[in-house]
Amino acid sequence: MRRMLFSILLILLGLPATAFTFTALDGSPMELADWRGRPVLVVNTASLCGFTRQYGDMQALYEQYGPQGLVVLAVPSDDFRQELSSNEEVEEFCRIQTGLTFPITQITSVRGAEAHPFFVWLRDSYGHVPTWNFNKALIGPGGELMGFWGSNTRPTARAITAPIRSALK
Repeated sequence: MRRMLFSILLILLGLPATAFTFTALDGSPMELADWRGRPVLVVNTASLCGFTRQYGDMQALYEQYGPQGLVVLAVPSDDFRQELSSNEEVEEFCRIQTGLTFPITQITSVRGAEAHPFFVWLRDSYGHVPTWNFNKALIGPGGELMGFWGSNTRPTARAITAPIRSALK
């Protein structure tokens, strides 16, 4: 209930995406405000999904554009019943087996009544709800939504890289 009231307040105030906080895999707070002024690609992920190969594209984006300021943020979710059963298993899979180096949150709900406030903001402010794993939301340097793409759009697609490049100028 408290999360829902907080989300409604944020939406009514018209706050940017940088107003939200996630929890990192290690349990520490991950403030989107820390990345103010930088584009952030937020991707709801799942370790056991057929689209998991997109982790490689996300890493490639991070390596190519991260030095210029891009943040890639993976948000593992079990909303579609394709995530591992614990944050420790997600960390093992993502960091050790897959070699990902970009920020990753703890397992987080992205839709429905338990959705994280960021995803409530996406839904209520822009009408975007993840319909499957590996939906992508590009947040601009000022905290505004620059684009939203579904699972079939690879993170390295021109539709995504073009606005990333323009946000980095």
